[in-house]
Amino acid sequence: MKRPGTRFRAAATISAVVALALPLTGCTTVHTTAPSAARAQARFGTVDCREAKCIALTFDAGPSEHSARLLDILKEKQVPATFFLLGKRHIEKYPELVKRMADEGHEVASHTWDHKILTRITPEQIREELQKPNDAIERLTGHKPTLMRPPQGRTDDTVHKISRQLGLAEVLWSVTAKDYRTSDPELIQKRVLQQSSRDGIILLHDLYPGTVPAVPGIIDALKKRGYVFVTVPQLLAPGKAKPGTVYRP
Repeated sequence: MKRPGTRFRAAATISAVVALALPLTGCTTVHTTAPSAARAQARFGTVDCREAKCIALTFDAGPSEHSARLLDILKEKQVPATFFLLGKRHIEKYPELVKRMADEGHEVASHTWDHKILTRITPEQIREELQKPNDAIERLTGHKPTLMRPPQGRTDDTVHKISRQLGLAEVLWSVTAKDYRTSDPELIQKRVLQQSSRDGIILLHDLYPGTVPAVPGIIDALKKRGYVFVTVPQLLAPGKAKPGTVYRP
């Protein structure tokens, strides 16, 4: 962090991440689809979320220096997660962690390349923000992402259209710990547990120091309440995410 220009890049990263703190709003009315509405009638594997009390654990804005420890915890607890990854300074910095996420059964998805607010940029820029992480993730994992999470949850008809063209469904959330405002793991855990409900989608950020230490307690407490952890595609199964559709519990 001492090289010339590094301080500016660090500040830019912090600024981009802090933007996650803004409310889940957009420039237009967003019509969303609940996970339960996406499910078809056929049974699915060993977890049927029409019968099981399912919940999805998701992490934004990684990989980061904390992601390896998080993956260790998830492996130990046998919990799958969905990772919405940033490209610039994240995917390009930690490619081995992206591969590990996929290899260990987690869903690897996109949080755009540089965390630009998609409703404030041109269609060409939107396409670039979505296409670049798709290409990078596919090169590393062999699989093209089918899910993306728009920064700050801000989306509109133009974003829907381009997402549909790129084969991406948009995934929002129902639970937020606001872990960008605290480094207290106990507080993060408390906020998650207060908001969690069946078919919920939990939003956390593994780049903040208080978040990963909170994860074991969150998992243990929700398991005691009878929850089954699934990825977002498993939450929708046996239905499949439809490109251009916005999913939120």
